[in-house]
Amino acid sequence: MTVWHRRPRARAALLFVTAFLPAMLVAAPPAAAANTLTMLGADVSSVQRSLDLGAKYYDAAGTAKDPLDILKGIGVNYARLRVWNNPASGYNNKAKVLAYAKTVKAKGLKLMVDFHYSDTWADPGKQYKPAAWASHGISQLQTDVYNYTYDVCNSLKAQGTTPDSIQIGNEINVGMLWNDGKVVNNDFTNLSLLLKSGYNAVKACNSGTQVIIHTADADSMANARWFYDGIKAKGVAWDITGLSYYCMWHGTLTNLYNVIVDVKSRYGKPVVLAETAYPFTSANADSEANSISGSAPCSGYAASWSGQATEFTHVQNTARNAGAIGVFYWEPTWYAISGNGWDPANINGTGDQWDNMAIFDWTGHVNPNVVWTP
Repeated sequence: MTVWHRRPRARAALLFVTAFLPAMLVAAPPAAAANTLTMLGADVSSVQRSLDLGAKYYDAAGTAKDPLDILKGIGVNYARLRVWNNPASGYNNKAKVLAYAKTVKAKGLKLMVDFHYSDTWADPGKQYKPAAWASHGISQLQTDVYNYTYDVCNSLKAQGTTPDSIQIGNEINVGMLWNDGKVVNNDFTNLSLLLKSGYNAVKACNSGTQVIIHTADADSMANARWFYDGIKAKGVAWDITGLSYYCMWHGTLTNLYNVIVDVKSRYGKPVVLAETAYPFTSANADSEANSISGSAPCSGYAASWSGQATEFTHVQNTARNAGAIGVFYWEPTWYAISGNGWDPANINGTGDQWDNMAIFDWTGHVNPNVVWTP
């Protein structure tokens, strides 16, 4: 498996040129034949820090509002929050997730909790153990995953904010909690033990919470089959297959369509795009280089208000037509606010590599063209 990715640092230069999908594939199908996207999501993990620093958010009419209210007004019904074990910044830890989960649920939104099982970013290129687990082997790590997952889930449940879904790991293309949980020589044994611990913890907490196993394998049917076949052969259970899709890294919408259709059919489980995003500008708001640059990172879509909205609409249409049940925009509220840097170990001293990928501009005004559609 090739490991690339990702956030929020410079990515490896494994880029795909995205061809514009023919209109017949991206256009919404007739109403009678249309699948429905029921999970219309936004990952708003950075928004607590932004709000604490005084960020303002404005709807399309220029009225200042709570960002969740703005997102609800344009179709969002589901919020995703990452949880890190013990981040140096103090944000995205258990306490912060518990606090913001109350706001999410009070707004009438559903809640997805994304366990990274790390003190910092976990993605296909890095899956660092939390410092507290650094010396633990696979046996102890199984207990760690179970206890931590159950504790966060049960704490949320106890305060009346039971998660509707939980990700057991974040973009775990070649495993998690490296090196013990890394897939080496096609051996999924250790990873399967960790995933089973996480699954069992979620179901012990609340049987109705759906377990998502999330990879960034929307790029390749072969890669997706390699991973999900591998964990299935080891008896891993899950409820929803999660994929990340960013056109500049994961290829064409035609390819995305084919991967969704394949994994839905092959594993008999609903599919959700747990992450997607597109830039509204090629400019940079701060001293931190943007993760994505260029005037049209994917062919056919300018880095502009209209380009961002059109690309997101086409992603939703493609997911819907392929039979997926949901699409989540990654960090739409993370516009450039001094002090809300990407590095949890230096949150004040680093910038925002995603400022041109949010759906709010650098003064907090929402892209009036972006909408989530069932």
